[in-house]
Amino acid sequence: MTHVTSMLETYPKDLGDIDQQKLAACIAACFECAQTCTACADACLAEDMVAELTTCIRKNLDCADVCASTGSVLSRHTGDNAEVARAALEACRTACGSCGDECEQHASMHEHCRVCAEACRRCEQACADLLASLG
Repeated sequence: MTHVTSMLETYPKDLGDIDQQKLAACIAACFECAQTCTACADACLAEDMVAELTTCIRKNLDCADVCASTGSVLSRHTGDNAEVARAALEACRTACGSCGDECEQHASMHEHCRVCAEACRRCEQACADLLASLG
């Protein structure tokens, strides 16, 4: 059991009919992707050919910010926030898709980009799965 799952299970109010496994998986994927994208941007900055990686760095940092925000929004349950949660999930899925595509272009030369692309794809899928379960 993860801390994300523990926090969802110990929430004092009813979370409604949301799939808690998908919610927990998405929150975890968002925060993992945010960390991975931040680390990938930093690794790109350490590369000798940093000028060739500016688009990758920008997409890493954008994705990291969107993922962190989405994870935070999904972690809050007080009040009705369904429209914002859906919008955040859509934005996160889009950012992860864009960053994943960019990192895949550099994956054969930079291992950190391969790892980042994988994290982006996992998060993109977790967002899609949660969105689909919301109806």
